[in-house]
Amino acid sequence: MGGLKEVLYYMFHPNQLRAIIQWKVWHEPVYQRDPSKEAPTLQSCFKFLNMTSRSFAAVIQELNHDMLVPVALFYLALRGLDTIEDDMTIPVSVKEPMLRDFYKYMKIDGWTFDGNGPDEKDRELLVHFDEVIVEMKKIKPHYYDIIEDITIKMGNGMADYAINAQFLAGVVTVAEYEKYCHYVAGLVGDGLTRLFVAGGHANPALLERMELTESMGQFLQKVNIIRDVHEDFEDNRRFWPKDIWSKYVDNWEDIFDPKNRTQALHCTSEMVLNALKHADECLLYMAGIKEQSVFNFIAIPQTMAIATLDLVFQNPKIFSSHIKITKGDACHLMTQSTQNLRIVCEVFRKYARRIAQKNDPRDPNYLEISMALGKIEQFIETLFPSQNVKHVKALHAEKVNDSASSGEFWESLMLVAAVLFFLLLISALMLGAAWAMGARWDTILSTGPASSIEEAAKITAKITHGEL
Repeated sequence: MGGLKEVLYYMFHPNQLRAIIQWKVWHEPVYQRDPSKEAPTLQSCFKFLNMTSRSFAAVIQELNHDMLVPVALFYLALRGLDTIEDDMTIPVSVKEPMLRDFYKYMKIDGWTFDGNGPDEKDRELLVHFDEVIVEMKKIKPHYYDIIEDITIKMGNGMADYAINAQFLAGVVTVAEYEKYCHYVAGLVGDGLTRLFVAGGHANPALLERMELTESMGQFLQKVNIIRDVHEDFEDNRRFWPKDIWSKYVDNWEDIFDPKNRTQALHCTSEMVLNALKHADECLLYMAGIKEQSVFNFIAIPQTMAIATLDLVFQNPKIFSSHIKITKGDACHLMTQSTQNLRIVCEVFRKYARRIAQKNDPRDPNYLEISMALGKIEQFIETLFPSQNVKHVKALHAEKVNDSASSGEFWESLMLVAAVLFFLLLISALMLGAAWAMGARWDTILSTGPASSIEEAAKITAKITHGEL
């Protein structure tokens, strides 16, 4: 029945099917992992990677050969921590010291853990963690030091939350919410950035702008928390901060009541607004990546996140079911994200505009969301200025008109100059002809006009009337 449903879906959504085929058939990874050259323990590590992560496993395995194993082991180490922290069957008295000492276990040959509950989906990773430890000891020391440092920080952060009874009852303030996102995602970005810079695949300046790294992790985690609100509610977990949801409903349970749907959507808008503030810094971070496979690894989750943010915005389904972007959309996003920063920016611009179209003026967060979306567009414009065809044509026409006006001015000036030249030439020829025929210009000029008149009067006085 499920197969028939998919066939019918793709019959009415051919673009989705085309995107899937395009990714599956024509996508060529920059690098490809070669299992035949791997030790059995490393092959097991990638098996656990595929078991524990569907989204990250594929992009990790397309990383360049220098980053492939360190990033995969980094992910498995943190997944091991997360498997202990998420398991509610493990008593806090056991969980807390395990989380704080997990970095020590990574150095113990043969260490495994089988104390997870039978329903814990990733328990097999810890049951066979000795194979991960074997491979950990093979990587370059500076890579291991980075992985160990982040494991220590994350383990301590998770342990603090595990013994915090107030946190177990739900996040209260926005500051607590962002601190939690830092421990579970911001630190991941920190470690990855240090690995990429150490390998020469990212601009070292990123280490001086750690707020960009933090935004990368915060953006991904916040989007996941917004999307998974119904699933977390069913598991008796609440990550939406009380400082936000209490503005719209009296009790957390009320937000899932269909009678409060408008208020619930307004609450979602504020959560989306809180996530959007990181978007422009994510784009700036990606501008510092120097190697294509690393860029793909970074860009794919980010474009998925902005698309998911569009999906959850003004969508009441998040309070009754678990929603996610379609497989066709995911494949299309992956195709776009494996190109360059300009295309990734266009993806962000596209989904920012889609969110803007759904933004409701009656929503109390309408103005702030509009400003946040405008900030994203403005930032993209500073990176890649767009050219408006009509504007360019108008500028061209203006230049043509200015050129034409300038040409007419000089033509008129030359015409006047030519007329004056010919007048002066003709005058000079006439004066020259008169001189040649006996005109005494020198006498006239020497005696002046007055003496000439007096001389003429004397001559006429000598003439008698008879003679006239």
